[in-house]
Amino acid sequence: MSENVTLTINGISVTVPSDATIIEAAFKAGVRIPTLCYLKDLNAIGACRICLVEVAGARGFQAACVAPVADGMVVNTNTPALRNSRKGTLELILSNHRSDCLSCPKNTECELQSLCYEYDVDMYKYGNTDPEPDIDDSAVHLIRDNSKCILCRRCTAACEKNQHVSVIGLSQRGYDTHIGSAFEMPLSETSCVHCGQCIVVCPTGALTERDDTDKVWAALDDPTKHVVIAPAPSVRAQLGECFGMPIGTNVEGKLAAALRRLGFDNVFDVDTAADLTILEEGTELLHRVKEGGPFPLITSCSPGWIKFCEYYFPEFVPNLSSCKSPQQMFGALTKSYFAEKIEKDPKDIFVVSVMPCTAKKFEITRDHQSANGVPDIDVSITTRELASMIKRAGIMFDKLEDEKFDDVFGIASGAGHIFGATGGVMEAALRTVVEIVTEQKPESLEFTDVRGVEAIKEAEYDLNGLVVKVAVTSGLENAYKLLNMIKNGEKEYHFVEIMACPGGCVNGGGQPTQSGFVRSTIDLRAERAKALYNEDIGMELRTSHENPTIKELYETYLEEPGSHRAHELLHTEYMTREIYK
Repeated sequence: MSENVTLTINGISVTVPSDATIIEAAFKAGVRIPTLCYLKDLNAIGACRICLVEVAGARGFQAACVAPVADGMVVNTNTPALRNSRKGTLELILSNHRSDCLSCPKNTECELQSLCYEYDVDMYKYGNTDPEPDIDDSAVHLIRDNSKCILCRRCTAACEKNQHVSVIGLSQRGYDTHIGSAFEMPLSETSCVHCGQCIVVCPTGALTERDDTDKVWAALDDPTKHVVIAPAPSVRAQLGECFGMPIGTNVEGKLAAALRRLGFDNVFDVDTAADLTILEEGTELLHRVKEGGPFPLITSCSPGWIKFCEYYFPEFVPNLSSCKSPQQMFGALTKSYFAEKIEKDPKDIFVVSVMPCTAKKFEITRDHQSANGVPDIDVSITTRELASMIKRAGIMFDKLEDEKFDDVFGIASGAGHIFGATGGVMEAALRTVVEIVTEQKPESLEFTDVRGVEAIKEAEYDLNGLVVKVAVTSGLENAYKLLNMIKNGEKEYHFVEIMACPGGCVNGGGQPTQSGFVRSTIDLRAERAKALYNEDIGMELRTSHENPTIKELYETYLEEPGSHRAHELLHTEYMTREIYK
């Protein structure tokens, strides 16, 4: 354990661990040091030269994100020389930056734009080449425009350190340095898993999700289409951020109201399908326990994780749950069960999902995701894309009165809601499996051992003599470590939950972007997850198998969990893939 040291920053005395950096000490002292490349615990490379500070007795400026603290150190972060230095650096960045700010998807949310305004820069101080767009739009989930890249390397750090994929990196040298894939391959030809973690850390408009909202607008304007929409569990806990609400605000009621005002024929809730997933996945787990494996059964809700498994751990493909994700289950039932109820041809129903996840844009294109002869889901949009639609429609989101989702797929349990946080799928499954195996309700529905943002969480439960070992992880670097431990025989589990994005869906690649400062000073994963757990704790219906909609589905349509009809509609297949990176 490191000792503490005391230093002074802008005349403020602050005590921090001796292994801290100046920027971390400044945060604790309530001082914001501007930066374009730094992200706590992810990217500290001193590349952008915006975080320079003056240290008494030291020669030259110091990069605060990498400079270590020392006892008695005196630091200044806001001198005329520093302000001039930052302004000059920003002006140099702008000299080779495409300046289409008014039409850029990151306009008003761009960290470079904000700092340029803050430091009153002259964008033409060193001329402006205004480079032509340098776009890779080969991937199904994102658009990369290197003419807006500032080489901060946040994206490469996220891809390598958090996600283990490393399909992008620095290419060439000097003035020709740029971010690209090996051998300048299009991103679509690499082993990218579509997680979008590069997008949410990008400070500019160099990386953005592929905007599919025009497809949704077109469907809404098509009188021959019955247009249905449904958000994922975590969307209600993050959408408010797009409208200036505090992080972790639950806006479920306003979300339903806004979707209705956009003109959708039905406003449903994917959380209902999350409850359905638990019945199918829980049945699959119990079947494997009875048959003796193969173990572990690994959850299949995260399409980024699934593709990672297909690329990097093909030997574990047989361990993947055959269940479709809640998104795909919802679509399949909407175009079968619901279509029959409203006497519509499935091809005339247009299903839109709102997801925290850019990998969902890939998932809807996979094979075996068209249970009724048409795609289960027609368009998947992100939380950010939905916010854009609400704003474009002139809807005053914060003024809306709360409304409820429509019947049929409008009732969800607390177990369904917590799917959006890492450990949520596991906890939801345990609530049901424990009751089925023991034939009595658990003493507590809070399985706290699998909650939290720790890298790998383990637990063991004795269910009337049946010992079930489980593990939970999120972030593909952690998944890589966990699966290698299982592969090497170091660990044995019956059930494993893996989410591609660190912290789960609440930190998905399609969620609202936050500045590097916010990401470095607030644990977004934990704050956002609180909204889902708070909703769960306040509900009467907290287990998936008690959801009346789910009961009715099985009684009148699906017969029973794991039935032949359920498999036709709700289950899928996976494949192995060859790695290119």
